[in-house]
This record gives sequence, C-alpha cells and structure tokens, in this order.
Amino acid sequence: MSILGLLPEHTLRSAYHARQASIRYPLLFAHGVVRRLLDRNLAPSRASSEALRREYLSLLERDFENATQDVYPRELLFEFPLRGYAWALPRLLAEVPRVAMRVRRGGWRELPDDVDTSRFPSYFRRTFHWQSDGYMSRRSARLYDLSVEVMFMGCGDVMRRQLIPPIATLASEHGAQPLRILDVGCGTGRTLQQIARAVPGQQYCGVDLSPFYIEEAREVLAGVPDVSLLAEDAEQLPFRDGHFDVVTSCFLFHELPRATRPRVMAEIFRVLRPGGLFVCEDSAQHAEAADLSEFLEAFAADMHEPFYLDYVQDDLALLAEKEGFEVSAVDRAWLAKVVTSRRPAH
Repeated sequence: MSILGLLPEHTLRSAYHARQASIRYPLLFAHGVVRRLLDRNLAPSRASSEALRREYLSLLERDFENATQDVYPRELLFEFPLRGYAWALPRLLAEVPRVAMRVRRGGWRELPDDVDTSRFPSYFRRTFHWQSDGYMSRRSARLYDLSVEVMFMGCGDVMRRQLIPPIATLASEHGAQPLRILDVGCGTGRTLQQIARAVPGQQYCGVDLSPFYIEEAREVLAGVPDVSLLAEDAEQLPFRDGHFDVVTSCFLFHELPRATRPRVMAEIFRVLRPGGLFVCEDSAQHAEAADLSEFLEAFAADMHEPFYLDYVQDDLALLAEKEGFEVSAVDRAWLAKVVTSRRPAH
C-alpha cells in the first residue's frame, strides 16, 4: 500500500484541494494575461462565474470520491507528468505571440508545408484552438496535453477520469477475461493511460486521425502492456463488427461537423459487441448546462471551434439514442459531460 492509502481521508482531501489550488490560481492569472495579449474577452458574467465555480468544486469532489472508493488509484489524484510539462512549458509560452498574430490575421488554414494535407478530411485541415500546425505535427502533439491543462486549470486529466467508473464496474463484473477497449480519437493517449492505470490487465486500442498524435501516444503509453495504436479515420474504423467490449471517446465530437457526428456514432455502434459499453465524454451542452450557455458560446468564438455552436445544441445523448444506443446516464463534469450507454444485447 502506498503512503496515500495510509492517510486519513480528511488529510488526503486537504492535500488534494491544496494541490489543485496551487495549479488553478497561477493559471487564472495567466489566462488574464493571455486574453489581453490576444485581445479576446472570454470573461463570463457573475452568474456564469458562480456556475463555473460550483461545478468545478463538484468535479473535484467526485474525483476525490472515486479515488477513495477505489474506482481508480489514489495516486492518480496527484500524478502530473512534470518532466514532460517542464520540457513543454517554455515552448508553449513561445507559442503565445505566434498564436496572437494568427488570431489577428485569421490564419486558421496555416498548416505545415511538408505535410500532404489532402489525405485528411477538409474539416480537419485547420488550426483548431489557433494552435500552431493544427493536429499536423509532432511539435503540436508534444505541446497538446500541457495546453489542455492550462486551458482547463489543471483539470484536463480530472475530467478525463470521469469516464472511468462505468468501465471499472464492467471490468469487475467481467471476471478474468480481459476486456477489449477501444478509444476513438485517442489523441496523445492520455485518456487510455488513465483507463489503463485504473483498470489494468485489459486489451487497449486507440485510433486517431493524426499520425503525429499517434506517435506521441506511443511514447505516452510505452509502459502499458497489450496496447495497439492506429492512425485511422473514425468514420471508417478498421475493425470487424462487434469486436470491442468497451468503446470510449473523449473530446472528439465537438470538433466534428454536424453531418459527420452520426457517421462516427454509427461506426462506434458497429464495432461494439451487443451488450457492450460506450462511454462518451465531451464538452458540456445546453441540454444539461444552460447555466453555462454564455460561456460556451464565447468559447466557440474565441478558441476557433468552428463546429462548436451547433454541437452545444445537439444533445449527445439524443445522438447516441438515434444510432441505437440505450443511454443509462448523463453526468456533468464541470465543463464536460459523460454519456454512458450500451449497445442493446439483442
């Protein structure tokens, strides 16, 4: 047992909240500086700020309870890849003036000249979040996880972990036979890494459209046994029908055009076995987060999320149900939501 397992619960809770505060407050200051540099106004109203704070504290409490109830290891509450982020931080800071200039000239098509972008769907050929190279370089991939933590006040992994509980429950019911788990839009592999830490001994697979992010995921997941990673299009998954016991997706659907989302959802349904589990996490939407509507719409304008405004109106749970899934839960996770569903057994 680690030392965290020996700490009284109140001491562990205090340490966890202190750790999150030590990340959050410097980042709040940094956000204000960056907004001024970029001449962007993402500052929410008082009502939205209160809703953000309330849901933020609720997310931290849920994360803490999951760890203390052994849904996932307590160590995950404090894990932060400091070595990798220390490498990335000066490079991320150097990106701020480049991003500022890109925002001012509207350069959302500025992608690397040495990449054949024609092999990617048109919606993918852009600088999402105004980030340099979009998803088309290893440099972008190496900076991505830190940029997510900066954007979400150190809660990137905290939000990702909220899709673990239903997977952990299924694994405990499944017995000795490993689950086949697929993460669609796996990016740099951080979600799969969190799942593998919480539910070890399974067969893990990740697919992502960006080969550069798949390269990064191979490094992130180097210590995880029985994992395969493929650069593939979620609209045409290269797997037989019903192959997987669990499919996950984390922060993918809000970056897809409205017409593409049903096709990806249908592919997920196809490769999931009857009775299998689908856990989808993505940005909050108007359906369950009307108190954040002002913030969500400002985010779309400021962060170059071209498909986000219709995404927040199109409830993910309804989309899953239209493709045949049986939705069992929709849970808030601060700025995210988790939709848990099953492919019908018959």
